[in-house]
Amino acid sequence: MDYSMPDQFSITGFVTYLDVEEGLSPNTIEAYMHDVGRYVTYISTFGITSPAQVTKDRIVEYIEELRKLGLAVNSVSRNFSAIRSYHRFLYHESRTQSDPTETVEVAALRRKLPDVLSIEEAIRLIESPDTSTPLGIRDRAMLEFAYASGTRVTELVTMTIQNISFDENLVRITGKGSKQRLVPLGSAAKTRVREYLNGVRPQLAGNTSRDVLFLNVRGGPLSRMGFWKILRKYVIKAGITTHTSPHTLRHSFATHLLEGGADIRVIQELLGHSNIATTEIYTHIDREYLKEVHRTFHPRA
Repeated sequence: MDYSMPDQFSITGFVTYLDVEEGLSPNTIEAYMHDVGRYVTYISTFGITSPAQVTKDRIVEYIEELRKLGLAVNSVSRNFSAIRSYHRFLYHESRTQSDPTETVEVAALRRKLPDVLSIEEAIRLIESPDTSTPLGIRDRAMLEFAYASGTRVTELVTMTIQNISFDENLVRITGKGSKQRLVPLGSAAKTRVREYLNGVRPQLAGNTSRDVLFLNVRGGPLSRMGFWKILRKYVIKAGITTHTSPHTLRHSFATHLLEGGADIRVIQELLGHSNIATTEIYTHIDREYLKEVHRTFHPRA
């Protein structure tokens, strides 16, 4: 696929984000890039040479232009979804100082439900690493941790040892916009992470390790693509045919809690969602209640 747009618009980074962070299919990425490409061409005609120069008014104007072209509501919504994802990516990667799409409203399009593993598939995936090997121990700990905490892939590969409290069974996660949240650490994940920390991480650690929890074979932090490759290997090994990306474990984490009876507000808190209309009801949930809900409803707690 050729995404030959000016590099100052961070198109290559956005493609990688859609693939690795969001786990979108090649066809969906192609559609997003078609929509974003048309949008970038449009804003460039106004002398805009960087996405940091884009304002809310310019985006609203563009959406209105699409409507004037006679595009269906669904098509307009899809275009805006691509543009919003693009600007959110730029903002969360600190490539812009704000997200101009944050307060833009267009007709909502019913979202496609995300790919989710069954509980049996999730357990089969997590238990697929060969724990008789050092890297198998690392991979088992990493998969247990990802499923137990519902982390985004970026949160997972940047997780530090100091942000895990084994005594309190809690993990402090720094999410989008540097917002922090506390998530309980289930017993299965706790056991596997401790096994990795005590027996394997010291063997991998090197000068570039810093305090990062999960390391690659060279002793440095795992990259998002590195984790994606590891996950893909075990998806194949476990015989899972459901489209599975790093984000699938996060979706499965939330879905399995919800199906188990957990309160949707607690799940939102655990995921670190910050919907502007609902943030306040999520900020005062007691941490002991969070731990109790996680312990009661998470299959691996």
